[in-house]
Amino acid sequence: MSDVQKTSGAQRQAKPMLKLEKVVRSFSQGAEKLEVLKAVDLTINEGEIVALVGPSGAGKSTLLQIAGLLERPDSGTVSIGGKRSTDLSDLARTQMRRDHIGFVYQYHHLLPEFSAVENVIIPQMIAGLKRKDAEIRAMELLQCLGIDARAQHRPARLSGGEQQRVAVARALANVPDVLFADEPTGNLDPQTAANVFGMLVSLVRQTGLASLIATHNPELARQMDRIITLRDGHLVEIDPETLS
Repeated sequence: MSDVQKTSGAQRQAKPMLKLEKVVRSFSQGAEKLEVLKAVDLTINEGEIVALVGPSGAGKSTLLQIAGLLERPDSGTVSIGGKRSTDLSDLARTQMRRDHIGFVYQYHHLLPEFSAVENVIIPQMIAGLKRKDAEIRAMELLQCLGIDARAQHRPARLSGGEQQRVAVARALANVPDVLFADEPTGNLDPQTAANVFGMLVSLVRQTGLASLIATHNPELARQMDRIITLRDGHLVEIDPETLS
């Protein structure tokens, strides 16, 4: 089995990789208190891909920030890979993000002065891997995403779809337990978006990690295992057939 892959979830009982329990988050707007998340519960198992949909301002970004340990909730707990993060120090939370969480954003945010493969090598070296081993894994990921022939090119010489595939490889470089994606194909044309998303889903299935993907694209959302949305601060699961 390739180093890119973890043990398949089909070979053992899937376990919760992301778990939010009674998560609350509010913001003050003058004298008013805006409750964005109201006692939100969410569990995503190993190998499961969940779509997060909804209009702008519904709280999707806040949910992703809290679930990804970039922001602390007012109350409630967030667990990654079975480990509670709520009471960890800022340093420990940073280390957990580095070692157990991957992020893909709408814009690739690649380092422009480095090549595609170097952009995937760097986070692994930061995590303590030797460059030779990091380069082997980086090339494996780029090959899985069909972009290994462009490994030595800097981002400016890559197309939008190629840049985003490198961003996906970077997000998976440190073998995370959970992958978060915020409109990962939002800047791409429909055909390129479908191709990049298909590769992303394929890698998520292979590695058996859990994934929460925010999207406004109903066609992409319907390809995931579940679809959830936020309504008045509460998390609601919705029927794919009702999504428009």
